[in-house]
Amino acid sequence: MKILITGTAGFIGSHLALKLLARGDEVVGLDNINDYYDQRVKYGRLERAGIDKSAISYNRCVASKQHPNYQFIKLNLEDTENLNALFAEQQFDAVCNLAAQAGVRYSLTNPQAYISSNIVGFCNILEGCRHNGVKKLSYASSSSVYGLNEAQPFSTSANVDHPISLYAASKKSNELMAHTYSHLYQLPTTGLRFFTVYGPWGRPDMALYLFTKAILEDKAIDVFNHGEMQRDFTYIDDIVEGITRVIDNPPKGNTHWNAKDPDPSSSPAPYKIYNIGNNNPVRLMDFISALENKLGKTAKKNMLPLQPGDVPSTYADVSDLISDLDYQPQTSIQEGINRFVDWYTDFFDCH
Repeated sequence: MKILITGTAGFIGSHLALKLLARGDEVVGLDNINDYYDQRVKYGRLERAGIDKSAISYNRCVASKQHPNYQFIKLNLEDTENLNALFAEQQFDAVCNLAAQAGVRYSLTNPQAYISSNIVGFCNILEGCRHNGVKKLSYASSSSVYGLNEAQPFSTSANVDHPISLYAASKKSNELMAHTYSHLYQLPTTGLRFFTVYGPWGRPDMALYLFTKAILEDKAIDVFNHGEMQRDFTYIDDIVEGITRVIDNPPKGNTHWNAKDPDPSSSPAPYKIYNIGNNNPVRLMDFISALENKLGKTAKKNMLPLQPGDVPSTYADVSDLISDLDYQPQTSIQEGINRFVDWYTDFFDCH
């Protein structure tokens, strides 16, 4: 297949591109390489796939030096004219939209960034698919859409009408927009509600990265909700395996869908929502213990209250993904943390 992956300077997108290239797909990667976090990590991910930093300029395709089937373009999703031109020129078979303005806490101070990238940008993706015969679209949603819902494990059949951050609201909006295009234009769309993804090349604003950096520098880590947090931490390789299965198996529409008792996660249209997580929530303090175990150091801890926009617990019901696509996460927390720390100390030369 010829696949557009947006967000390939990002954590999940960079791993997915390499996985699809390894199996023989042709990939065009797109990212605006914004400065939301340390750009060294973003350029490092691109360089890992053979994209030379010095060759990157806006709206210009750069060929990988390592993968003959890989091109990268620096572009904003909200740049309607140039994105339309890219779709028309490349004629993709499939699109996986992982580009977005990320982060819950950042949305409290920079709301406009989320509207531009996550709403306007996603509309441009949908239009590109519609007008260029794209056969399937998969896209990143988020576990944050569950908001005030406390019924756990989180199920895709549950109500998600009470988001508590603009980031979450933008992701719920993506799901609604996608359904409209699935219904009106028969565009197969699959939304993936990601649950706390971690691993090598992870985001610098995520807990594991922040904790590792602080502990190595003998600084205290911020432990929110006084440590009474649980997260369905999911290792990057398990996430990428799930995304690949979704790309290969677009929805066909639920023939048993009942309009008088509607299932929010499916439709008569070719539309589907999946949770993608580890199906096994981990106490934050146990996560920190596994990190201390790998580093051989005890963390100094600032015990703090729950942050606005945060939820105390996430737990994914992934039964749909298991039954439909035989998805089974394989990586233990200790194994995943060990691999992350090995990458971190190598990349930042912490030996």
